[in-house]
Amino acid sequence: MDMTALGTPIMGAIFEQGLTPDLPEPMPGPDEWIRRLGTLPLMYQPGERWQYQISHDVLSVLVARVTGQPLETFLRERVFDPLGMTDTAFHVPADKIDRLPTLYAPDPQTGEFHVWDEAEGGRWSRPPAFQGSGGGLVSTVDDYHAYFQMLLNGGTHDGRRILSRPAVELMTTNRLTPEQNAARTAMATDNVHLSYGQGQHGGWGMGMAVHTYRGDYAPIGQFGWDGGSGTSTYADPSNQLTGLLLTQVGMSVPNSARLIHDFWTTLYQALDD
Repeated sequence: MDMTALGTPIMGAIFEQGLTPDLPEPMPGPDEWIRRLGTLPLMYQPGERWQYQISHDVLSVLVARVTGQPLETFLRERVFDPLGMTDTAFHVPADKIDRLPTLYAPDPQTGEFHVWDEAEGGRWSRPPAFQGSGGGLVSTVDDYHAYFQMLLNGGTHDGRRILSRPAVELMTTNRLTPEQNAARTAMATDNVHLSYGQGQHGGWGMGMAVHTYRGDYAPIGQFGWDGGSGTSTYADPSNQLTGLLLTQVGMSVPNSARLIHDFWTTLYQALDD
């Protein structure tokens, strides 16, 4: 969601319509979700600027309609099963819920930890009505590593083609003009969980950030993203490495972002050619 637009009428309407996953009430099913979204105007003309918004969830509905399958079924057949991603889904089944940690969010004023989401009975403990790819999956280090390693391999895994090489190149290459990228840079600079390192150094591919200049230890071409619940995952074609940091502390204060920055600094300082 566009954190720079909080408090605007359009964002108020989006919350009122129940179109985001972080509200107390559950999101509606995909058909009702897209119907409600269709009643709202665009915030900008298409292509005018990059925006951290709900386009991935729109894509989720389109994929399900075009393939005639629930999104999770499509992803499992095309991506998860071929990559051996046995612990990636839109919810955690009861026999695995003990492996999911509680998610905390520090109070920005006091620093006190508050429970953001419990494992038992929490957001991930039951199948959602809406299977959205804009942050709806839960996964593990091993599964996520398999996915990013496939991208580093140019779309293959164990000799099997998962994505075409041109598709991977499109995903992991900056697609933004300087004018489009200005809003992305402003968001990365002005928001606490993006204001340290990784979120600022470049542009955007298809679904992930791409380093386009050397602003820290990471080389040009590194791609990935940081999650608001305290995660950071990037792949580096130059050094053929993937780094994954999964914490259970949401990025409501700068400490989490600083930890991520320190993680990547330490990782790159450890390289010895």
